[in-house]
Amino acid sequence: MRAVIQRVERASVTIAGDVVGKIDAGYLILLGVGHADTRAEADKLWGKIFALRINDDEEGKTNLSLPDVDGEVLVVSQFTLFANCRKGRRPSFVEAAPPAQATELYEYFVDLVRSDVGRVQTGRFGADMQVELVNDGPFTIVLDTDEL
Repeated sequence: MRAVIQRVERASVTIAGDVVGKIDAGYLILLGVGHADTRAEADKLWGKIFALRINDDEEGKTNLSLPDVDGEVLVVSQFTLFANCRKGRRPSFVEAAPPAQATELYEYFVDLVRSDVGRVQTGRFGADMQVELVNDGPFTIVLDTDEL
């Protein structure tokens, strides 16, 4: 699994003009599922994200985790995180999981987040979405379970 975690002041996702998910301060997580991923990768990835100390303390140092700041989370599926651009100019997405597998693992990941975080919003898997955010910092982290 791959995730782009952006610490945000606020974020939202819109589908066909309707806001379907909106958060205040916390994390926007763009989540990609690869064809070899299982629930074990989802567990590992969420465990890492939940414990990351990327929020500022009173002295402005990144010492606080998501639960320390009572942050909110917006999770948006993004298969394009598995784009392979090594050949040519058109990305290949063969490393991304097929829709049934990706949907199941995306929903499992969201359930993990909901078990630990009070306010969790999502996009809609497979939909054409518009994501808006105010990146706080800016602070963006990229994680790949193959490297954790």
